[in-house]
Amino acid sequence: MKHRLKQLISSACALILVGNIQIVSADLATDTETLLNWAENTYPQFFPSRRATQSLEPWLYRYYPETNTYAGVNKDDNGVYVMGGSWGDSPTYIDNLPGMISLINNSGGNGSIPACNTANAPTGFSYSQSGNVVTITTNGQCIKVPNMTTNFCETPAQPTQTGISVFTTSEVTSAEWRGITFSSSFPTDPLASMTGTFKQCTINAPAEQTNLVVNSDTCMDMTEQMEASFASLIEQGYATVTPPITFASKSTYSSQAVADCFATDADSIYDAFTQQVWIKQNGQFVEISNPNQ
Repeated sequence: MKHRLKQLISSACALILVGNIQIVSADLATDTETLLNWAENTYPQFFPSRRATQSLEPWLYRYYPETNTYAGVNKDDNGVYVMGGSWGDSPTYIDNLPGMISLINNSGGNGSIPACNTANAPTGFSYSQSGNVVTITTNGQCIKVPNMTTNFCETPAQPTQTGISVFTTSEVTSAEWRGITFSSSFPTDPLASMTGTFKQCTINAPAEQTNLVVNSDTCMDMTEQMEASFASLIEQGYATVTPPITFASKSTYSSQAVADCFATDADSIYDAFTQQVWIKQNGQFVEISNPNQ
C-alpha cells in the first residue's frame, strides 16, 4: 500500500515543471487539519486513532494502520482523497477541500481535537494529535492574531463534573521578538522575560487531558498591538520599530492527574465545569473569577 502511494505521488510530481512547485499556504494546511480531525471524530470506523499529518509532495495525509486506510489532500488540485481499506488500492476522490470545509462548518461538525478547544484558534494555526501528543504549528508562517497568548490548547468547558484534576507544567523553551528593539537608555526591556516554566491545575478536566503532551512551534504577527502598546516609547525614541513585529516561540507542556489541585504548587487553578479561576497570592489560592456570582 505504501509502495503504491509513493508511485502515485512520484507520478504526480513528475508532471510538475521545475520551479513551478506550489507552496502550501497556511490556510490550506489549517483546513487540512480541520478536515482530518473531523474525519477522525465523525467516522471512527474508518479512521479509528489520532494520527499526525504527514507530508509527501504533493500530499498532506494521515495513515491509519488499523484499517489500512489513507486520507488526505492533494495540493495540486485541492482535492480530498481516501485510499485503502473499503476504498481499495486507488485514490478515491471525495470532494474539493473548500467544499468539505463548507460542509463541516454548515453542519456544525467538529474539526477540533478532543484535548483542546480550538474554536478561537486563529486562522493559520494547525492542530494534529498522535496518541497523547498534540502538535500545534503555524507552518513557518507568522500569523496575525487578535491577542497575545502562548496557550493555544485551551481546556474545553465541561457540561458535567468529570472528577478529574490535571496538573500541567508548561515550559517556553525559546522566545524571540523581531521588529522592535529598546534603547540601552531605557531602564528595562519589557519583552526580555518571555521564557520560563508555568504551572496550572485544572479541576473537572476532560479525560483526554490526562497524560497529555502539547508541543507548539508558532509565530505571531503582533505589529498592530505592539505599535499601539508602545506608542509613547516609540515617540520618545526609547523603542525602534521595523515592521513587521513578530513573536516566535516554542513550548512544551505536559499534564498528569493529581488528587487535589489545591495541594499542588500551581500558579493558577481553573475549574472546567464551573469556570471558576484561582491564582496563588502570598502562598494562598485566591479566587478571581466566579461566573456563578
